[in-house]
Amino acid sequence: MKYGLGIDAGGTYTDAVIVREDDGKVIDSTKSPTTYPDPLPGIQNALDSLNPSYLNNVSKISVSTTLATNAVLENTVSERSSGHDVALIMIGDVIKPTDSKIPYTINVQGGHSSNGMEIHSLDTKNIRDFILETKDKVAAFAVSSHFSIRNPDHELKTKEIIEEMTGLPVVCGHELSQSLGSYERGVTAYIDAQLVPISTKFMNAVVSEIERRGIDAKIMMLKCDGSVVGIVEALKHPIESVFTGPAASLVGASYLSKMKDCIVIDVGGTSTDVAKVTDGIPEITDEGAVVGGWKTKVKAIRMETSAMGGDSHIWIKNGRISVGPRRVIPICMAATKWPAIKEKLKRTSIPSKIQLCENIQPTKFYVRAGHKTDRMSKTEKKLFDRIGDEPTSINEIFTDGLPSSVFLDLLIKKKIVHAIGFTPTDALHVLGDYTEWDCEASRIAAGILSKMTHSDHTTFCEEIKNVFGENMAAYVMSYLLREIDHVHIKKIIENKDQYITKFKVGVPVVLLGGPVQAYVDNIRDAIDAEIILPEYAEVGNAVGAIVGKVTKRVEILIRNVYEGNKSITMMFTPTGRKRFRTYSQALEEADIEGNRLVMEYLNNSGLQIEDHKIEVIKQDIKMNDADIFPMETNLVFVGVGDVEN
Repeated sequence: MKYGLGIDAGGTYTDAVIVREDDGKVIDSTKSPTTYPDPLPGIQNALDSLNPSYLNNVSKISVSTTLATNAVLENTVSERSSGHDVALIMIGDVIKPTDSKIPYTINVQGGHSSNGMEIHSLDTKNIRDFILETKDKVAAFAVSSHFSIRNPDHELKTKEIIEEMTGLPVVCGHELSQSLGSYERGVTAYIDAQLVPISTKFMNAVVSEIERRGIDAKIMMLKCDGSVVGIVEALKHPIESVFTGPAASLVGASYLSKMKDCIVIDVGGTSTDVAKVTDGIPEITDEGAVVGGWKTKVKAIRMETSAMGGDSHIWIKNGRISVGPRRVIPICMAATKWPAIKEKLKRTSIPSKIQLCENIQPTKFYVRAGHKTDRMSKTEKKLFDRIGDEPTSINEIFTDGLPSSVFLDLLIKKKIVHAIGFTPTDALHVLGDYTEWDCEASRIAAGILSKMTHSDHTTFCEEIKNVFGENMAAYVMSYLLREIDHVHIKKIIENKDQYITKFKVGVPVVLLGGPVQAYVDNIRDAIDAEIILPEYAEVGNAVGAIVGKVTKRVEILIRNVYEGNKSITMMFTPTGRKRFRTYSQALEEADIEGNRLVMEYLNNSGLQIEDHKIEVIKQDIKMNDADIFPMETNLVFVGVGDVEN
């Protein structure tokens, strides 16, 4: 009997599932806390919890992770000590912001027109000078040329020069995207080049762990569009693995619920994501993914994201409840590792109203993260020295007054210190809806915070649960009603009794996440929809990782252009451009070329493809309906293949 293993290394948990390949049934699953800064122990713990008789007969493994996304969001890829600096070469008339955060960059003459004609010859002298100046300071190069999607010749020539002079990795913008925007393509290539060593290190660790266990299996990685690819191919362009968490949740939700059309709510520790599956395929945004403030050209899942997750910090100011946006370790979870935290909670005192803020709360604790840094100010160092390897309360830290909480913020951002606090997960423990960890610790903390809001601990926790449920419903409707401001939607849901109305959703809403079953009634109360809580909803991301298919999108543009006084037909593909005498000839060739490029990708994915299908989406632009041939035709070839068992 053959089995598939899905692994999802998320921000809070690392999930793993075993799927039986002959009938696709999930037969084993586990969750383990993700470990920082090295995620490998978390993966090892997850695998150790699986049935070894299944694990030893795994024939294919697929991994999804937020590693690449977190690296960009946390700005760790740009630290000088990381050795991941990248030089960016922009070619031609590129519009870029004046406050560019890229330290090694140059703009040189060259580039092409929208018809692929060379505007200026490539300035190879300045390119060579720049390479000589930076080659010992960077680990890779990124290249983006004006309208390289119409003619990649200047990017390819620059790549040849860099490889000849340095032997370092080179990423070209046209290799990652066929969308307009040369600066955004450059940023995409820049981030991709930065992530190569990070993703390589992570996947090498996974591969070595699989080999250490003696498992003989093909290893795949999920991409941000919900498709899978062989590990060797995945590591060529790791930026395509950003946002694989949401992609995995969509694929997993559709698979577990057996719904090809559905809305998916994925409740994680840090955030809650809402997205849509149509005919079994995740909905992709036309806009490039924005990662850590960088606007890229990576095709990613269209989703609505709320900063409210299961581990969002619940804190009190002026008698009012605030949720997040920061993530903390839930008190119930912390108490299972450090039981003494309960006695500290019982002895805690409430700071004055002036002192209260997100970082200074009677139920907030801090603990060292396990690694040090020299990048601390004198005040930061003083605070750090007072924080121990076990949870330290506010009263213990600030024995001689309270300096600005900004310094605590800095210690958290630098990941020198972890914060512990009350969360929606703790509220569920108090109400008995979710009892994975220490319920007593949650009740003690809820008692303290509820007094600050002049209510009892049960009412306090029910209010948090209701706010969380309404928040999920509001983001479902914001996703569907994108023209309407989220504030107005939220107001209607929060005051549904006043408005005597309720939003109706025409497709099922599938819930994923650890404690998500606790919110089913809250969501039903907020919107009129079929709510589905599938079996194994708590590990849906890992399921999505292993059941994904190999998918490739190829875009080809056909356009009539003028060269001098003569009209000709041009075909633009990811590999270059070609002239044709007639429009019909171009259409015939586009069909052949599109299918060829899709099949080439499927065959080179590093995986054996069992079955495949190719769908063609055609869009014509005409001056009027009477025209025989359009001004231009955009063809999108979408190939989907099953991975051979």
